[in-house]
Amino acid sequence: MKALLFALRSFGRELRSGEVLVLLAAVGLAVAALTAVGFLTDRIGKAVARQANEVLAADLRLRSQEPVPAEWREMAADFNLETADTLSFPSVVFNGDDSALSSIKVVSDKYPLRGAMRVSDELFGEQREVDTVPASGEVWADGALLARVGADVGDILDIGELQLRVSAVLTYRPDQSIGFASLAPTVVMNIADIDRSGLIGVGSRVRYALLIAGDEQNVASFNEAIQDKLPDEIRVRSQEESSERAYNAADRAQRFLSLTAVISLLLSAVAVAMSARRFAHRRMDAVALMKSLGATQGFVIQVSLVQLLLLGILGVAAGSIVGYAAEGIISRILADLLAGDLPEAGLRPVILASGSALVLMLGFALPSMIQLRNTPPLRVLRHDEMPPAPSRLLVGGLSLLAVAALLYRSVGDPRMLVILIGGIVVIAGGLYLVGRGLVAIIGRARSGVGVAWRYGLANVARRGRDSAVQVVAFGLGITVLLLLTLVRTDLLEGWRQTMDEDAPNHFLINIQPHEVESVGEMFVTNDLEVPTFTPLVRARMTSINGESVKDRKYPNEDGRWLANREANLSWSAELSSSNEIVEGQWWSAEYKGPALVSIEEEAAMNAGLTLGDKLEFFVAGRSVEAEISSIRKINWDSFQPNFFLVLSPGALDDLPTTYISSMRIADDKQPMLIDLMRKHPAVSVIDLGAILQQVRGIIEKATLAVQAVFVFTLAAGIAVLFAAVQSTIDERRFESAMLRALGARKLTVFSGVMAEFAALGAAAGFLASAGASILAWLVATELFELPYEFSLLIWVAGIGAGIFVVCVSGFFAARGAVNAAPVDVLRGVTT
Repeated sequence: MKALLFALRSFGRELRSGEVLVLLAAVGLAVAALTAVGFLTDRIGKAVARQANEVLAADLRLRSQEPVPAEWREMAADFNLETADTLSFPSVVFNGDDSALSSIKVVSDKYPLRGAMRVSDELFGEQREVDTVPASGEVWADGALLARVGADVGDILDIGELQLRVSAVLTYRPDQSIGFASLAPTVVMNIADIDRSGLIGVGSRVRYALLIAGDEQNVASFNEAIQDKLPDEIRVRSQEESSERAYNAADRAQRFLSLTAVISLLLSAVAVAMSARRFAHRRMDAVALMKSLGATQGFVIQVSLVQLLLLGILGVAAGSIVGYAAEGIISRILADLLAGDLPEAGLRPVILASGSALVLMLGFALPSMIQLRNTPPLRVLRHDEMPPAPSRLLVGGLSLLAVAALLYRSVGDPRMLVILIGGIVVIAGGLYLVGRGLVAIIGRARSGVGVAWRYGLANVARRGRDSAVQVVAFGLGITVLLLLTLVRTDLLEGWRQTMDEDAPNHFLINIQPHEVESVGEMFVTNDLEVPTFTPLVRARMTSINGESVKDRKYPNEDGRWLANREANLSWSAELSSSNEIVEGQWWSAEYKGPALVSIEEEAAMNAGLTLGDKLEFFVAGRSVEAEISSIRKINWDSFQPNFFLVLSPGALDDLPTTYISSMRIADDKQPMLIDLMRKHPAVSVIDLGAILQQVRGIIEKATLAVQAVFVFTLAAGIAVLFAAVQSTIDERRFESAMLRALGARKLTVFSGVMAEFAALGAAAGFLASAGASILAWLVATELFELPYEFSLLIWVAGIGAGIFVVCVSGFFAARGAVNAAPVDVLRGVTT
């Protein structure tokens, strides 16, 4: 109780000291960053996941070749989930004497559960979102179908035994496919009309689906509950399987936010460690006096722990309030981008941030506080008496363990942590070596300069280890600030470039060989660039190295699926611009030897295939064998025609071939597609615009969130710089007083301090530039799979920022020491 009362009484005085304020600010910033990022990650993550789920039109989809039993709807209702039903099947649609094959999509009233359909009142007219389905007796038809059968809005179509009026042009539905298997345009009709349509009978090929959506936890619980009850004919599809592009974009968004939080936390940890070191040093005199008056080691430890706990509570409270307020502001900005659909966040971010603050204090401040218990009472008389320093290995180990545990709990991404923590440790080691080298060089080469510079450089050499530690602190702060300013911009720009504004927005599929020239002429007639036509052959793999694909063992089920499904094969003399060879070699343009095949790297890994393996295919009654000569990495975000398997020229000659193509068509040129479809009814046009817009939207939202959260990282970096300056402020105050008492002018003393900071800043900035470049390259290529180019601007900015930022921080932190009256300082020292 005495220790508690004493700690509370003395805590008010401690709060007025600079190092305590920096320590408090560091903890508060760490909590604020984690809280804000936690809320944003939680809420935006949920919203982005919902957007990614648009590809399913639900959170979960149960598919079957037979009607889904009613018990599944009842079970979903028990979990407070919404449901909707769909049926899909091909059928011929008639408009008078004209007809065309169509994919009929039959939907119930609540469809879609995620996302919204879009329609227009005329072909290629202005689109609008709708929250209903076609009324009974009406249909919404794809523009491609209307063009083929010569119909328009208001016309009557014969579908089965029904005559249904076209009430709108269907421009987009959330779960529409962009795969090559979906060749027929869609007609959406009400489920109330299906029984009297006569379209479904015995043996009909119908795909039934039960769509499910609701609270994330309820969906997960439902999915878990049904796993052991699912019959073989029902398959479950979830978000991760729904859209590779949308899901990858959502995953990158989470990684960007997590990256910002991790770096903010690392900076705060450095600031806490340096502030706690000085806080403990400043309290040594008070502890020595307490022990000389009879205080025990236990009493000293209790007082220190209470004060540390109070600092943690204040930091958590302040940081939580700031983080919550910042998240509220950012959420209001992002709400417009997310169409006002930001789910409520839970308390998990606050709990996690509060726990993180305690771990931060224990790992980085506690070792310095424990050192106080060994302060010798003799320090009351001799201020150079110091307590035994704790084991550096112990302190460093505790600190790293604290950060690693904290970051793993916060982020849960071991790969990111290894790259960032490993990079920071290596950079810190390099900075320390540079700092020691700088001290040694300056100690021998400080002659021949002015008084101020000689004094400043002498300070660097005299402090030795402390100067090296300051170089580490300054360098780490500048490294991460560079990483999240100049380099961050490059990373985000690289991400945006993966979704180029000129990316294709339409696919043409099922172009017959005799139609290639005619289709190309239509592009010329409309002043459009003629696209590249890529050949496509449907085949089935039969054996791998002479072993049947059905009997072979595979590393995983994806590999078995790849080998046993019907495959799309192509051939090409040139490597596509969206492909990169990662193993082996691409054949020459003049190659005419035995058939070779190039395989996509993930497909090769899943199927357990390597260079030299022989694949045999059955194509139109003929066997084709090809040897794997290369493995490729594909940029699927390019929206260009890409294939898992590409063969060498000549391997598929004289086999049934169709062509596909991708191109970008401006809005004012899209009416030409109507003429194309009327002249070539078998050609299918797939509009990718909605998919492109969805992925771009996710990127822009994530970018804005990262920009906003960066404010916390910037503040944490400034806290590190101030903590580094504060670590030697007592010495500077005493030195300044002595020099001024001996006749030195204030300007000379202050210029010397600035010269010292300039030297430290230049050294820190130089190595920080190298560290930021390497870290940015690792982060871009290993975490986000984005291109990155080294830039000399980083080095110029790094060294310039090192000198400027460190000098500015030193100016505001050290001016009080220089301006203090010498008599006051000297009296305080001698008493």
